[in-house]
Amino acid sequence: MDLGIAGRRALVTGGGRGLGAAIAACLAREGARVAIVARTAADLERVMGEMDGAGHYALCTDLSAEGAPTRVLLQLEREFGPLDIVVHNLGGTLDITQPDCSLDDWRRLWRLNLEVALEINLRVLPPMRAQKWGRVVHISSIAAMENQGPVPYCAIKAALTAYTRSMGRVVASDGVVMSAILPGAVFTQGGYWDLTARRRPEHLKRYLAERMAIGRLGRPEEIARAVAFVCSEAASFFVGSIVPIDGGQGRSFFGL
Repeated sequence: MDLGIAGRRALVTGGGRGLGAAIAACLAREGARVAIVARTAADLERVMGEMDGAGHYALCTDLSAEGAPTRVLLQLEREFGPLDIVVHNLGGTLDITQPDCSLDDWRRLWRLNLEVALEINLRVLPPMRAQKWGRVVHISSIAAMENQGPVPYCAIKAALTAYTRSMGRVVASDGVVMSAILPGAVFTQGGYWDLTARRRPEHLKRYLAERMAIGRLGRPEEIARAVAFVCSEAASFFVGSIVPIDGGQGRSFFGL
């Protein structure tokens, strides 16, 4: 299936490993020119070497730093060109698991999982709306729909998901499609489930039996293919769509 995004310029945040790297590679295979942003130069170099095609771009920076998203976008505007597609993959728990954590911890999680995306969207949405085409995809989490993780992380991912649903309506009439993908438990090298498999294999075995209807963890490429689709011409009706991809992990009927 031709997704119709060949030649489009795409930005993937958190693109150095795991889901972000898989998403970047998938978009590149579809002919998009992909800019990836991550904190580790070695990760960026590896992903750049794995992407098909030419004209890709890598930028090593910590997007959660004050003002960093705006500085990155200014550099991309000068050196890469206007963006047609943005995939907000940056996020995580920051190992903050206590429900009564400090306000500073809440703010750090808010910044990483929501505020960076808002700062980027405020700059990229006006030109997308002016050109009457754009795709903005937020990588949320099944934790946004159910209590399946630390309380602060669940709450902030829920906020990101609600923002997607609401803002998607605002930009739809200008040809911009905003959506959110909600992955379940996915195995990534060096990630939580990789460490769990090595350190607590019985916990993983029990989790798969009790929580995952499919009986296994997800693979990054399974999420990446769905992200590429909602970035495509074929996804024009996905206005504010919230798409769980969780192998049957979730048990709610409705996300919002």
